[in-house]
Amino acid sequence: MKKNASKYVLHFILVCIGNAIMAWGIDAFIEGKGIMTGGVSGIGLIVQHFVPIPISLTVFVINVVALIFGFFFLGRSFIVGTLLSSFAYPFFIAAFERTPKLIHLTNDPMLCTIFAGISMGFGLGIVFRLGYSTGGMDIPPIIINKKTGIELGTLINITDILILIGQLPFTSPEGILYGIINVVICTLIIDRMMLLGNSNIQVIVISKKYEEIGAMIYQTIDRGFTYLNITTGYLRDDTKAIMVVLSKRQYISFNEAVMKIDPYAFTVSNDVHAVNGRGFTLPDQIL
Repeated sequence: MKKNASKYVLHFILVCIGNAIMAWGIDAFIEGKGIMTGGVSGIGLIVQHFVPIPISLTVFVINVVALIFGFFFLGRSFIVGTLLSSFAYPFFIAAFERTPKLIHLTNDPMLCTIFAGISMGFGLGIVFRLGYSTGGMDIPPIIINKKTGIELGTLINITDILILIGQLPFTSPEGILYGIINVVICTLIIDRMMLLGNSNIQVIVISKKYEEIGAMIYQTIDRGFTYLNITTGYLRDDTKAIMVVLSKRQYISFNEAVMKIDPYAFTVSNDVHAVNGRGFTLPDQIL
């Protein structure tokens, strides 16, 4: 129980931090700068152009409506974290609007575009990694992602483009171009945040001394591996290759150990993500 309580407290703090970073990015680099942006904040800019109301109010109303849809499509556990974001995000926007020293940093449009994309992507990435949402226009892409498996960053990009189109009539050509850059940067940061800490290396080793290499993996590297049945292309020899997934820290020592066993070993390495199993997402214990 204490462990679960600590987990939820940590999630609460991180969700607040993520929303605060994103809200700061909107207030400091987007609002009043003539730069387009996506998400519910972009809708807030559209509404503000026609009706003189704070962006924070529009964000709050849209978040409440989106919460209702999220409850039916994503479940109760998702809504718990999203509920916090739905109130925290407009709260932080309103709070930063009242603290000019924190948001009047620069009027350079390129700097505003870059740092808006970074801060918004970083804030969203923190919340998404926890399995939650900031609410509003984040919820439709998450629903589609769960139903279809399409990359979340891509779906958010498509949604943002539609919102950007709604801002075209009252945005300068420069603001449009900066807005596109902002959305692209935000999307890239979200994708990197989602993969942060999950990157590992998959190595395939082809060697006549595969049994010795396999023993070394167990005894020295402490990783499981898989034998692959292969046929060499030139000599048509039926033999085995070894496939193993390593952390990046283990790769150098592994490669050195393989070369000591067989200097002529042929190895192929590539980055992999979202590895599940013992040694990665499960405890190191023998079942």
